[in-house]
Amino acid sequence: VQLQASGGGLVQAGGSLRLSCAASGGDFRLNNMGWHRQAPGKQRELVATMSSGGSTTYADSVKGRVTISRDNAKNTVYLQMNTLKPEDTAVYYCEADYIVITDGTVVVGREWGQGTQVTVSS
Repeated sequence: VQLQASGGGLVQAGGSLRLSCAASGGDFRLNNMGWHRQAPGKQRELVATMSSGGSTTYADSVKGRVTISRDNAKNTVYLQMNTLKPEDTAVYYCEADYIVITDGTVVVGREWGQGTQVTVSS
């Protein structure tokens, strides 16, 4: 399973961005998908996750400003970010928990995307 993230960029404070992350790579099933971020000098932190059934979790710092969604038919997860703040500046990583069944063998794993830079200017 490979994840390809896109949609980052430079935006002014108060602006919006939409990140996308598409999974590919054969026959798999995706469970939880989500977004994390890592600012310079800080640890990677959870931004939002969404289960295959639609349940969501959000970091307190983004609640009310960020919406996670997914298109299961396209194996894609999105992150709509509004009212962006300079403290949202970070590299954003998507992740997906997957199940692959090959010749009766079940493989469970987590894959990460390559990261996309989000920069919010004040």
